[in-house]
Amino acid sequence: MTQSPDSLIPYDEIVQEALRAVVGSVLGQVEAGGGVLPGNHHFYITFKTTAPGVIIPVRLKERFPDEMTIVLQNKFWDLKVGASSFTVGLSFSQVPSTLIVPFSAITAFVDPSVDFGLQFQTAEDLAEAPHDDAENDSPAEPDDASNVVTIDFGRKK
Repeated sequence: MTQSPDSLIPYDEIVQEALRAVVGSVLGQVEAGGGVLPGNHHFYITFKTTAPGVIIPVRLKERFPDEMTIVLQNKFWDLKVGASSFTVGLSFSQVPSTLIVPFSAITAFVDPSVDFGLQFQTAEDLAEAPHDDAENDSPAEPDDASNVVTIDFGRKK
């Protein structure tokens, strides 16, 4: 089996961004529904606490210096969903807190009520690896008349 060449187009980043938009859309539907989760739906959202744009109370950042998981189920309030982040009120040890979480900081989104989950790589994980410059100077003529393209999106674990 031959190894695929490295892509000069950041497909992983594009797919990650599109999947994060799913999280934004789901949270936006909850916000539009008055902040009430339909049926038995509830969400576990894991995010990097040190990612750019994350705003959480200092006591939580000290307790969770790298990553934390929040649960949106029964007791959350003021859910606001923007283009690049969401804000939510939650209670930690009976102390109300407001969290601002950019979608780019999210590493996992799970709705266990329907066995749905997404895992993401963070910007640090997707740091661009060095690559060789493209070798072509001009568009090449195709070798055959085929216009079929095979795309292989392998899962990373």
